[in-house]
Amino acid sequence: MGGAARARRRELHLKERTAVSNQDGVGIRQADVVRVREAPVQETPVQETPAQEAPAGGAAQKPASTALEVDDLTVAYDSRPAIWDIDLRVPEGVLMAIIGPNGAGKSTLIKAALKLIPRAAGTVQFYGQPYERVRGMVGYVPQRGSVDWDFPTTVLDVVTMGLYGRLGWLRRPGQREQAAAMHALEQVGMQDFAERQISQLSGGQQQRTFLARALVQDARIYLMDEPFAAVDAVTERAIISIMRELRARGKTVVVVHHDLQTAAEYFDWVTLLNVEVVASGPIGETFTADNLRQTYGGRVAYLQDAQRIAGREEL
Repeated sequence: MGGAARARRRELHLKERTAVSNQDGVGIRQADVVRVREAPVQETPVQETPAQEAPAGGAAQKPASTALEVDDLTVAYDSRPAIWDIDLRVPEGVLMAIIGPNGAGKSTLIKAALKLIPRAAGTVQFYGQPYERVRGMVGYVPQRGSVDWDFPTTVLDVVTMGLYGRLGWLRRPGQREQAAAMHALEQVGMQDFAERQISQLSGGQQQRTFLARALVQDARIYLMDEPFAAVDAVTERAIISIMRELRARGKTVVVVHHDLQTAAEYFDWVTLLNVEVVASGPIGETFTADNLRQTYGGRVAYLQDAQRIAGREEL
């Protein structure tokens, strides 16, 4: 499809979506995927890119390559698109938020990239390779609500599961793997809970456990689905500190995020999504009043507060 035709189609779809958003304030609700178990696969070795130190309190260094590339991605539930015709480039070494209203397709985009749900059309590549070939390079932190927390297992066992893609299902974790899992728990302040049953954890402790599970993989890119949802302020500060440390080491972090008030503080890159990509790029250029209006429709009162905190007076 030509660029002009695609732009016209997107303009008409945005107008239609804004009208719906103004009527009820709620977008399409995507279906929840409850449980997913990753099977080990053979990984294609990829040469590591030397980490670049990010300036303290500022944006990351200019990225060297594309970490995540999405082309023409569409996912539909009951013949209704949850995300439509997504084109996206995520540079290596950025800390990126995916932001949009409820039902915009944020979690769907993450799950479709990881092939946890079927794609109606489109392709996704991580560092130029399909996910199946570089699974070990991709860390995933799911929503807490998608996990069976009553399953009888310990915190340490859950974190060690992050190494199964490397070990295979038949090989048991040894002392080296146990040490790596404990180190990941130390990074998130959960080492004292290693032998505790996951059913006995608070919401914030559960989130830290799954963050440790992703960290133990030592991936190059991390996809996190609402990691700040329903956590206390201490846990939120701990999580963003770990994200910044990952960025400083040259990792790429992609986060589904809801809080407009913290977006400019936490992230250096943003994708605004409402079924389609409204805008994507450096947060200083992309997190604007005009783009937010297109993303959220007529809910301007909510946006005014976010823009004021972000230091802008465009609304």
